[in-house]
Amino acid sequence: MFYLQSESAAINERTRVNQQIRISPVRVIDPEGNQLGILPIEKALETAESLGLDLVEVAPLARPPVCRIMDYGKFRYEEQRKAREARKKQHHVDLKEVKMRPGIEEHDFEFKVRHARRFLEEGNKVKVTMMFRGRQMARPELGREVLERMVKVIADIGKVESAPAMEARSMTMVIAPLK
Repeated sequence: MFYLQSESAAINERTRVNQQIRISPVRVIDPEGNQLGILPIEKALETAESLGLDLVEVAPLARPPVCRIMDYGKFRYEEQRKAREARKKQHHVDLKEVKMRPGIEEHDFEFKVRHARRFLEEGNKVKVTMMFRGRQMARPELGREVLERMVKVIADIGKVESAPAMEARSMTMVIAPLK
């Protein structure tokens, strides 16, 4: 199954197959993993063609470069499958937001803390926004106290990633999970 391919069909631009391999001699490994030794490129290509497989450069930086005789189409498929599985398993961290005001009542505060706690348990970061209106802008320390209280309540599950900072009419901080 001697596989001829264009440069754009390669998994990445550095994987060379068959006639793309220009350097001679090369160290050749057969399909079972045994070394055939250092061969001129023409002899290595003949060997691969006689087995109905492809000559794939697996270690281009080695001297001499290492080439393996394998079914390149099958190899490419396996690599794509592994990459797809890796993408499925990775966790995407979101930034969830909890908004409140300086004069927040106790029940509302506990409600917001429960939301923040749930977001942190899911592995997401939480942006806590303290919104100020009118005369509340004259006393930003009241909002900072509420934010500090929230940090104390959820200290067992999260840590402050960015300290409370004033931005226009709101004060924000980011809390990251401890994991």
